[in-house]
This record gives sequence, C-alpha cells and structure tokens, in this order.
Amino acid sequence: MEYDLAIIGGGPAGVAAGVYAARKKLKTVFLTKDFGGQSIVSEDIQNWIGTVSISGFTLAENLKKHLEAYAGDTVSIKEGSFVETVEKKGSSFVVKTSAGEFEAKTVLVTTGSSRRRLEAKGADTFEHKGLTYCASCDGPLFSDRDVVVIGGGNAALETAAQLMAYCKSVKLFVRGDDFRADPITVEKVSKNPKLTIFKNTRVIEVKGDKFVSGIIYENTATKEIKEISIDGIFVEIGLLPATGFVKDLVKTDQWGHIVVDPKTQRAHLLADEIVSGGIWAAGDCTDGLYHQNNIAAGDAVKALEDIYIHLHTK
Repeated sequence: MEYDLAIIGGGPAGVAAGVYAARKKLKTVFLTKDFGGQSIVSEDIQNWIGTVSISGFTLAENLKKHLEAYAGDTVSIKEGSFVETVEKKGSSFVVKTSAGEFEAKTVLVTTGSSRRRLEAKGADTFEHKGLTYCASCDGPLFSDRDVVVIGGGNAALETAAQLMAYCKSVKLFVRGDDFRADPITVEKVSKNPKLTIFKNTRVIEVKGDKFVSGIIYENTATKEIKEISIDGIFVEIGLLPATGFVKDLVKTDQWGHIVVDPKTQRAHLLADEIVSGGIWAAGDCTDGLYHQNNIAAGDAVKALEDIYIHLHTK
C-alpha cells in the first residue's frame, strides 16, 4: 500500500509529527529504531515545557504512549525499524528498512544527530556522572561549581557563556592554537573574569570515583601534562547528523545537516534543486540554527502542517 506520509525517527520531533498526522487523518507509517532521541540518557531534564523535571527514560516512555494513544488505524508504528535508504519512485518515495519497504507520497526526516564523543580515558565511564554533552539539559545542576568546557567553536563559547551565569568558574579547553568560533563571540565571552582559556589542550583522561573529580590534559605545544580538580565537564566538539540514508537525495550542508526552508521545513531535492518534491525534515538533523527538544517538536509540527497542505492541494 502507499501511505500519505512516512515519518522517520522517534524523538520529540517525530512523535510530535506523528500525533498531528493522526489527528489530521493522514495515513502514516512511523519508522523508528526506538523512542526518545538523544535525551533518553539524561537523568534530569528541566526544560521540557510543561514538565518541571523528567528523566530521559520517562520522557521516551511518555512520547511513545502519547503517539500510541492517538495512532489508531491512521498511524502504523514500526518500532525497531532501521532505515537504510530513501529512494524516489515517480512522484512518491520508497523507504527501505530492516523491516521491509514502505512507499509513501511524502517523507518527514526527524532522525536527529549524535554528539561527537570525547576520546579520552574515562570519558565513557563518567558520561552522565559529571561529564555531559548538553549544557541546556544539565548545566543548572552545576551551580557554584568549577567546570571545564571542551571545544573551540561557537557552541563551546555559547556553552561557556551560559555556564558562567551560575558556575563558580569555567575553564575552556581548545584543541588548537585558535578558535573556530566567530571572533566577535570569542571577544565577548572572553571578557568574563570567570573564564580561563587553555589553547593547544588535549584531554588525556577523566578522573573520578562515583562522579567526576578531575581531568588530566596535555599542552600539545609544550608536551607538558597536568592534572586539575574539576566538578563537571561539558563537551562541545560537534554533532554528527543521522542523515546518511538521504545524502544522495537531498541537499545537505558540509556537516551533513539537511538544508530546509525555515518557514516550512521543506528540503531541497538534489534532482531539481528546488524546495519542494515531497521531503521535509525537522529537529537536530537539519541546518536549523538552534537544536533543542522543544524546537525540534515545534519544527516538526510546522512541517506536518505544510505536508498536510501539500497533500491536499496537489
């Protein structure tokens, strides 16, 4: 059978779109490996609007329950499905997955991205035990603490600026001898007396017992190795968008984010180089300026509204 819509991804964006698709009676196949997205590993999410505090695991459960409550006969949920490719077939698309092939008139990609992991001894051991990849999620937990931010791009500088609002001190570890961030951002953030910048710095090991207590690093210019005490580590060394299955079909930026029209979330099909064609994207897999759960959900609703109009005006 041919569906009206194939939604790929089970995080906040995918589920938001799924609920709206169900309410608009769009015949939809919902394809996801699991529910929850990146936040499933967070112990305490404090910025999911309408909920004071929730764990990532509980958020994932709630997202699944919400979708199942409205899915009915309209949205067919295929959990455990890993999408391999999306191919154009006439005016429709064929989504090839580990569970089979599904044909749909339109596709919404909400597969998010994964944080580039810190490659250092102990980094995996202390993840979510003082080492985190989300300042917006976990930053307030480190009020009046001494923390380290790792990274030299805009995200790292913005994270440092955010943390300095409530942390006792922030040390910024930059791998190279210069920043990748915009000079104006560097200039502005560097003026804060709470910030100490360490250039040519490579993290060797994260130390601790039940929680992070220190970090060992090397100055790559002098080869000097030092250890300092620290309460928290925030890693901002880039994101890896999960978009490989559509890389030959839609336009992406240099990092692999799907380029979308911010008004509608429509993607550019490479075949005709115009914003149209039947593929939309929302959330962290797109080239949107900001990536957060609430933003992802809102972008997905925006996309779904546009998909509905597209299907009913063809």
